[in-house]
Amino acid sequence: MKRVVLITGVAGGIGSATAMVFAEAGWHVVGVDRKQLENLPGVAHYIPADISEPDAPKHILGEITANEAQLDALVNNAAIQICKPILEATLEEWDLTMDSNVRSVFLTVRQAYPLLRTSCGAIVNVSSVHAVATSVGVAVYAASKGALLSLTRAMALELAKEKIRVNAVLPGAVDTPMLRNGLSRGHVIGSSMDELVLELAKKHVLGRVGKPEEIGRTILFLADNEQSSFITGQAVIVDGGATARLSTE
Repeated sequence: MKRVVLITGVAGGIGSATAMVFAEAGWHVVGVDRKQLENLPGVAHYIPADISEPDAPKHILGEITANEAQLDALVNNAAIQICKPILEATLEEWDLTMDSNVRSVFLTVRQAYPLLRTSCGAIVNVSSVHAVATSVGVAVYAASKGALLSLTRAMALELAKEKIRVNAVLPGAVDTPMLRNGLSRGHVIGSSMDELVLELAKKHVLGRVGKPEEIGRTILFLADNEQSSFITGQAVIVDGGATARLSTE
């Protein structure tokens, strides 16, 4: 029987690449996104839902219980990014970010718990390097990702007795629509979008930005109880060495 994974935000750059990575590894992929889609590559069962809505996790896990009756891994990937200075961000934008990036994880884990307990499954939360080192203009997003990292550690402690492992992946600059939208903040200079990405790449130790599938393979590693059986409560940074270099260098 195939192992079953639930991936939220599956239509996004990292989400869609992660779905393909799991499918190629022989997993049955259940994908969730607020977009109305058909035949998303790698996704065997697609559930359209807005994870920021408080009732969405109950609906999603109810459908999985009825259809798959099994869940071996949960990948909390859905997120939004508000690119505004603190003094310009609105209360509505703060609430929407926290609902999408943090509350959704809290509620989804609670709903997924019965199935994950049965399978001794794994949870992988997609946080961000902004949880540990951030920049100007993304305060709301950074706060949500920092909260998700703390929640990851707390869940790892509380769910360990059920043999459920919980870890976080902290992607750095990965070439996705979210990254390209964020380049409008003005922290990188360039006359075109491709030039902006190239200039950002130069700031990395490895000299390039990441690929979505590279994050997907890290997520698969942490979700697989055979490959990462002794890892829980950890933050795996995948950023091409960006946070390894002193800003004064």
